[in-house]
Amino acid sequence: MKGIVTVLNTPFAKDGQIDLSALARHTQVSLDAGVAGFLVPALAAEVGKLEPDERDAMVRTVVETVAGRVPVVGGASAPTQVERCRHGARLAGLGCDIVLVNLGFENRAQYVADIDGLAKAAGTPVMIQDWDAAGSGVPIDAILEAFEAVPAFRYLKIETANAGHKYTALKKATGGKAHVSGGWAVMQLIEALDRGVDAFMPTAFNLVYVRILELYSAGDRLGATALFRRLLPVLAFSNQNLETSILFFKRLLWRQGIYPTPDLRAPAGAFDEYQLRIADDLIDLVLALEAELGARR
Repeated sequence: MKGIVTVLNTPFAKDGQIDLSALARHTQVSLDAGVAGFLVPALAAEVGKLEPDERDAMVRTVVETVAGRVPVVGGASAPTQVERCRHGARLAGLGCDIVLVNLGFENRAQYVADIDGLAKAAGTPVMIQDWDAAGSGVPIDAILEAFEAVPAFRYLKIETANAGHKYTALKKATGGKAHVSGGWAVMQLIEALDRGVDAFMPTAFNLVYVRILELYSAGDRLGATALFRRLLPVLAFSNQNLETSILFFKRLLWRQGIYPTPDLRAPAGAFDEYQLRIADDLIDLVLALEAELGARR
């Protein structure tokens, strides 16, 4: 799983129900762009507002659309370990290749035991999301202890402050055996590529991101950097916070004709007239950039 792993939003129809045909369309468009995998459902999917049967329907739709072409990572995050294990077993049964949880850290014994329990419940490889926007996240020595104790734990999604140092430290400490993904840290894409990060988990711009990685892999770091910098105004706006990100990307997908509405499920905020103007200007930029790249293929 090397490259861009798309974190899917949830498309809602006008009646507020999930539009599974739009989700399948989003999945296929992403495959056509060259992504290396999918994550569903996650925070970007408004997972906390979804019923269990809705979560299952989304995963089933993505797995069926992908049809084994790339890995599907199932999001099993939940407030309790019992729920996480239940989600993990169900996701594995639906055909997910890897199960991901955002796991809190209390102490080493709890951390290792929870990862081991999830791995046994799911019977699949496990990805742990190390999420701490303001701090350094789980101590590296605790991650390494779990890495040694649980063979199914080989995947990490690092989303912490100063993520770059942690990418390198984990790669070095595991002799390169840890599969490291960057999520919220897409603002540091070129740095992360320099550090040997395996995969990236953004929400959209698949055509652009895939092309950046192609240029970098071909040895054209300058070209990859120049293309990435054209996205920076968009990332600066969309990465303000999670809700702004979801509002922006769902509006992009709606304007692309992939989603039937740009709606979020209530309770949710909305762009005011100033944000809406900037969002649409930036979406115009993205559409023009994707058209330019598509014409070159």
